Amino acid sequence: MADYVVALIHEDDGAFGISFPDFPGCVSGGRSLDEAVQRGAETLAFHVAGMIEDGDALPVLRTLGDIRRNKAMRGELAGALAVAVPIELPGKAVRVNISLDERLLGSIDRTAQTMGESRSAFLARAARERIKGTA
Repeated sequence: MADYVVALIHEDDGAFGISFPDFPGCVSGGRSLDEAVQRGAETLAFHVAGMIEDGDALPVLRTLGDIRRNKAMRGELAGALAVAVPIELPGKAVRVNISLDERLLGSIDRTAQTMGESRSAFLARAARERIKGTA
């Protein structure tokens, strides 16, 4: 399930810049509003992946109302268009007990090992890919 991150878009002479108040330093841009949002979403996903890889804590996401009430944000909000950008943020890992055919489980384990993944990581990635394919 995707979360949404508030992004601020500013236009300057036909160029669009996008920034994420909850992720300082994560910025991108584009020649059109659509391109800025698309490139911003890609940049945000890369930024979040880097934070996770580095072991950095992810911020608590704020609503647009929360951001507007923050006096320190008033300068960034001036003249900005606020948009919600979807992002897949990791949740807390939960242990589950499932039953699988033993041959299938063996295939999963061998494939995961050749890919350098744990069984859990392999199954989670496969599930995410399948969910995205049907959405």
